Amino acid sequence: MACEHATYRSEERTVKAVKAVKGLNAILIGALLTAATLAGCTGMHADVHTATPATALPGERTYSFARMPTQGAQGAQSDHAQVETQLRDELAKQGFADTADRPAHYVLSVGYETRPAEIGVDRSDCTAGDCGPQSGAPFSLFGARAYRHTLTLRFFERASGREIYKVSAASTDRDADPLRATPSLIKSALAQFPFDAPADWRVKLRMDKARGVPDVVSVEPLKK
Repeated sequence: MACEHATYRSEERTVKAVKAVKGLNAILIGALLTAATLAGCTGMHADVHTATPATALPGERTYSFARMPTQGAQGAQSDHAQVETQLRDELAKQGFADTADRPAHYVLSVGYETRPAEIGVDRSDCTAGDCGPQSGAPFSLFGARAYRHTLTLRFFERASGREIYKVSAASTDRDADPLRATPSLIKSALAQFPFDAPADWRVKLRMDKARGVPDVVSVEPLKK
């Protein structure tokens, strides 16, 4: 009896060990699928959403930046000042001029944020504004955490205070520094200026290694 009991316990431990290995394999497979999903979604692209699609912005093409106290307090070397410089250069290509402190037709509000991305494994493609379901926990695979970067531009008519145009660009990568993401986000948000209907677009980019800046490759409506 003792021998039979020992044999039974040995078999029980073996079954538990096999189940543990299978469970670990399932976790690893899930993590790898998540990583593959993230790699497939991010690439060199950004998803653009416009809350107010337009065919053109009316009036004189002049603007000045609207700044929160914290955005203008650190001088020319602040993160926000660098974002403004990049925006100013791209808007100039669209024929828009920054009037600095002089009256302008538009007031431009700039908002951006970087936060841990939440990535799931039960989606095969990205959708507007996010990639995968909201799992409630930031994705991290062997220390490689993903981050979601978002840039929002809002154009207000100075005379009336009415919002004329709003556009957001978002991308996901593994770099927590928002300044590294802003060049591609700005390029994407202004790839069409303004974006007409539909509201959601996919902008693909590639890095110009010689100049160290991203270039727009294609702009297409986002397939849902």
